[in-house]
Amino acid sequence: MRRTRTLTVLLALAAGLLAGPPTALAAEPAPRAALAADSYTWQNARIDGGGFVPGIVFNRTEKDLAYARTDIGGAYRWQEESHTWTPLLDHVGWDDWGHTGVVSVASDSVDPDRVYAAVGTYTNDWDPTNGAVLRSGDRGATWRKTDLPFKLGGNMPGRGMGERLAVDPHDNDVLYLGAPSGHGLWRSTDAGVTWAEVTAFPNPGNYAQDPGDTSGYASDNQGITWVTFDESTGSAGTATKTVYVGVADKENAVYRSTDAGATWERLAGQPTGYLAHKGVLDAENGYLYLAYSDTGGPYDGGKGRLYRYATATGAWTDISPVAEADTYFGFSGLTVDRQHPGTVMATAYSSWWPDTQIFRSTDSGGTWTQAWSYTSYPDRENRYTMDVSSSPWLTWGANPAPPEQTPKLGWMTEALEIDPFDSDRMMYGTGATIYGTENLTNWDSGSKFAIEPMVRGLEETAVNDLVSPPSGAPLLSALGDVGGFRHTSLTEVPAMMYTSPNFTTTTSLDFAEENPDVVVRSGNLDAGPHIAFSTDNGANWFGGTDPSGVSGGGTVAAGADGSRFVWSPQGTGVQYTTGFGTAWQASAGIPAGAIVESDRVDPATFYGFKSGTFYVSTDGGATFTASAATGLPAGDSVRFKALPGGEGDVWLAGGAADGPYGLWHSTDGGETFAKLPGVDAADTVGFGKAAPDASYQTLFTSAEIGGVRGIFRSTDEGATWTRVNDDAHQWGWTGAAITGDPRVYGRVYVATNGRGVVYGDTAGGDGGTDPGPGPDPTPTGACEVEYTVTNQWSGGFQADVRLTNTGTSAWNGWSLDWTFPGDQRVTQMWNAEHTRTGATVTARNVDWNAGVAPGASVSFGFTGSWSGTNAEPSSFALGDRVCGRT
Repeated sequence: MRRTRTLTVLLALAAGLLAGPPTALAAEPAPRAALAADSYTWQNARIDGGGFVPGIVFNRTEKDLAYARTDIGGAYRWQEESHTWTPLLDHVGWDDWGHTGVVSVASDSVDPDRVYAAVGTYTNDWDPTNGAVLRSGDRGATWRKTDLPFKLGGNMPGRGMGERLAVDPHDNDVLYLGAPSGHGLWRSTDAGVTWAEVTAFPNPGNYAQDPGDTSGYASDNQGITWVTFDESTGSAGTATKTVYVGVADKENAVYRSTDAGATWERLAGQPTGYLAHKGVLDAENGYLYLAYSDTGGPYDGGKGRLYRYATATGAWTDISPVAEADTYFGFSGLTVDRQHPGTVMATAYSSWWPDTQIFRSTDSGGTWTQAWSYTSYPDRENRYTMDVSSSPWLTWGANPAPPEQTPKLGWMTEALEIDPFDSDRMMYGTGATIYGTENLTNWDSGSKFAIEPMVRGLEETAVNDLVSPPSGAPLLSALGDVGGFRHTSLTEVPAMMYTSPNFTTTTSLDFAEENPDVVVRSGNLDAGPHIAFSTDNGANWFGGTDPSGVSGGGTVAAGADGSRFVWSPQGTGVQYTTGFGTAWQASAGIPAGAIVESDRVDPATFYGFKSGTFYVSTDGGATFTASAATGLPAGDSVRFKALPGGEGDVWLAGGAADGPYGLWHSTDGGETFAKLPGVDAADTVGFGKAAPDASYQTLFTSAEIGGVRGIFRSTDEGATWTRVNDDAHQWGWTGAAITGDPRVYGRVYVATNGRGVVYGDTAGGDGGTDPGPGPDPTPTGACEVEYTVTNQWSGGFQADVRLTNTGTSAWNGWSLDWTFPGDQRVTQMWNAEHTRTGATVTARNVDWNAGVAPGASVSFGFTGSWSGTNAEPSSFALGDRVCGRT
């Protein structure tokens, strides 16, 4: 399946985003220009997962409190009521984009309101900022930060090992953090506010995946990999005496302190030749379990062992479920059933083919069973069933030959946890999702346990490009690792990513403005074409033919009428074709690696940009001429687009801190450009439906305006700007793509580097207060409602409502009523209008979701206030008909 992890942010390495050192904190903040702001609601276009989940952490003293960490997409908290995940790091801003990579999460068992996250994405110069430890006293709703004097690597090799951050289970002001890059072991004694190196710790590690890698990525010392406390050696209020630490050193992988970290020693008799990915302690039986691999992972690993260390006697026992000669994988995922500590589970995390493997022992590793086994090769028997209907794309559209199956049990399975309060619940992370079960003990009784995705709300895709056509699906995306999706509904998971071909990463996407059924995408693929076409708005695809030398997707543009295409792939120069890419010819007058786009009116006009020069072709891409325009950004961190319906109307964003940086506009096909005043820096530009009182389309940009970084909207051709996001919704780096929706005024789709596609809708000028009453639609037929509280905090909450037409006739408008049982009050609603009378709320359709076919659903959401209790409404009614509940 997917072995690569897209580093979308590397596209911006030459940009001002990464130029020079981080800005120093000023003693007095500089005054900022007054900016208009609009109240927007934000949510994800649902994909559910899409990236590597290297860590899952359950709190040991509070039931149903769990966290998940991702390598580039932040951290999440589990919502038991809705079985969803709530994002916790959306506040991370542009300058600190690396803090969306999470190295480790620690949940405090003494005070479950406390949670900590060690953040930082790369330890080499790809990430310009140092790592940090974030601390929260309200379960991640708000955070405080302590910067570290070194970098952390949430997306570095070895990121599945851990957890590197741990809270003392007796004195919860004490925390330990394992650092990479030779920086050793660190400790805080004031609940994460300050940190100091544990100078007595003797070994900072020495293992690197590839010491010869000149980029510094694979050559970094993976350092201290996990910290585990023996809770049997302490009492409340005093520091735990015995602490175990894992080190990236194949000869000296495990150390122990028996005096609360004052002194340390290498555990005698330990196995060598392997790295200890995990160390999990069963204090009741006195066993430290260790999962070993010959590499740091998460992709690689050819040999591995499982060991049990008796903490009282110092005896080591090899408890591996298979002989060393029979392993072609390393072990990593490791967990103990806290209700039945003799039950242990582990994963063969690097078994890519034919599938990952999960092992289970109920006698402390004496004997094992496995999740699947061969009957008569290549046939296999599974102890489990899998239902991916909630995320159907997890089949990858594959039709493999045995012993492979689809969907796979997983790959990169470094996170595996049994719920400490429920022996039947287990979750594990993969390279694409979180899977889980709630009847795990069926494994032991001989019946099958049921696995399904437990990932809703966790969105972890890196977004390279976005388009919103004027007809057909409202959103098409180009994504890393999972290719991209055609969203016909933003609130439902698409059935499948793009296939035929199935790119590992889609790098560019375009449609014919005058014929939106014609779509083209380019991307990366190990074997096969790097370009594909669709004639039905992206629903179905067929591969084109690569010209000689192509090694990667690059950028691609579709002519306005869909009759021709220009492609700038990696590995060769710019190419053009008529028809669907069966015969490409080299374009003249434009350098290799140029970014290409099309005019949205004239089908023969295409544009390009490379190293400060703008290029124009008026003969379908056959020849380009350099524009005379000057003053444009000198580097290649530029994104530009032509305005739909405006021939020769081009907007260009980009630049770097040490040169021109901002937003430019041309109305003569790129012959001249004017730089917009007041835009300090801009990295993307896109267009949406014009405001009701405007004749020019709405502009959107990810930019710095008036000294403020954010997502901005202009309804007057860039004369004035309104910030539409806020400090709680920043999503790190948003420099890859942005587009408005040509059908919904105010709607904007934002590309993130790890938090998927987020989209915002304006709440209107009334700040989200209830609008006046409108006509009451009166649909007939049966209905069903799913009401889910997706987030709750002191005095406030957020909920999603899914209304399904279970009747036999279509609705042309709908109006849903309910009464809150307490003092709840809707404060803001999206994808529906609402009125209220006391505790009774009426939600009505908006123009674009009035029609609901039989069997179809419509979803809307809202934020609200509450006091006392926040119980769910007991019933919902559509007109005079009471809806069923799911």
